[in-house]
Amino acid sequence: MNVTASKKDKKSVSHLGSLLDQILSQFGLSYKLGGWRVVMNWPNIVGDKIASVSRALRYENDTLLVSVPDSVWRQQLSLEVDIILEKIHALPGGKAVKRIHFVS
Repeated sequence: MNVTASKKDKKSVSHLGSLLDQILSQFGLSYKLGGWRVVMNWPNIVGDKIASVSRALRYENDTLLVSVPDSVWRQQLSLEVDIILEKIHALPGGKAVKRIHFVS
């Protein structure tokens, strides 16, 4: 059994993803989906170090809620919020996130 996906399979999945994005957009749902994609991809966005001490909890009302262990990390990530938002906005649908709120 071949576990590796062929180029044709990957292309089909890519087309399916595009089609899904178009359908969601037609129903006005793609904007919210972008925020939830950020929640799901938080570790990839911020990297291993920050991901090891934080967790994106939810996306609501243009705001990403992120859990951190204490006020020190909350302050540190607050200083880096512009850089993190830049990375988020570079992703498909990432512009749905306008603010990040860090909670401990």
